[in-house]
Amino acid sequence: MTSPAISFEVFPPKSIDASFRLWDTAQALAPLDPRFFSVTYGAGGSTQDLTHDAAATLRRTSGMPIAAHLTCVGASKSQVMATAQKFAKAGITDIVALRGDPVQGDAAFTAHPDGFANSVELIEALAATGKFTIRVGAYPETHPDAVSDQQNVEWLKAKLDAGAAEAITQFFFDPEHFLRFRDACVKAGITAPITPGILPISNWKSTVSFAERCGASIPADLAQAFENAVRDDRMDLLSIAQCTELCDDLMCEGVDALHFYTLNRPDLTREVCHALGVTAASGIRNVA
Repeated sequence: MTSPAISFEVFPPKSIDASFRLWDTAQALAPLDPRFFSVTYGAGGSTQDLTHDAAATLRRTSGMPIAAHLTCVGASKSQVMATAQKFAKAGITDIVALRGDPVQGDAAFTAHPDGFANSVELIEALAATGKFTIRVGAYPETHPDAVSDQQNVEWLKAKLDAGAAEAITQFFFDPEHFLRFRDACVKAGITAPITPGILPISNWKSTVSFAERCGASIPADLAQAFENAVRDDRMDLLSIAQCTELCDDLMCEGVDALHFYTLNRPDLTREVCHALGVTAASGIRNVA
């Protein structure tokens, strides 16, 4: 089986210590020759400047493709597009275009009075510039704001039709969720690549909280296994085994690219990649 193409997500640092963790993460994972590193955007655009600075620095120091997150939250259309132009000026022409999470304290997303109403409008504006390769999010399980799985598919198709080139999914723990979603997308006429998002579990309690917020279900047997592993101090071993098995199941079903949510903790991700045959000598670059 051919080793998968890979990419990694990191988040911008908010402190000196966090800066060292980000650079350590980049140095640890760059030898695996990823397609790109994506740099996240805080809720409500709270890390806009940090995202730009981290993305620009990674681009300048590593020479690797960097995909910067960009959202609609808390800013006018002109402000969002000005941020996009700043990315382009820094040599960053890959954008992960997202609606974004609600501003802290708000229960639901509310568009800025002069802003983009949703991610489709943002994608259309970015595509019209002709400067960017645009990636978007996708949900194998029902998005918290969606009324059905089918609406997930329809909304993804709208984003791709607006000018996006690839979708990256929210993380999931049961490969069947992704495979069913992929089949539904094919049935809907979607032909763009859909790359599964993979989360190596570094902290079980935080993972459960994150999954609840984004609508990712946790199988009962997985929950029991991790609770036992935490008690017996074997969590890293279980995490590597569970994540590797998930990726292997996907690859056996024809998946050829994986996107890892690293949480700026590279060790588990690197171990999983090695287990999948992705090493410094064999990593595949396939820049979109």
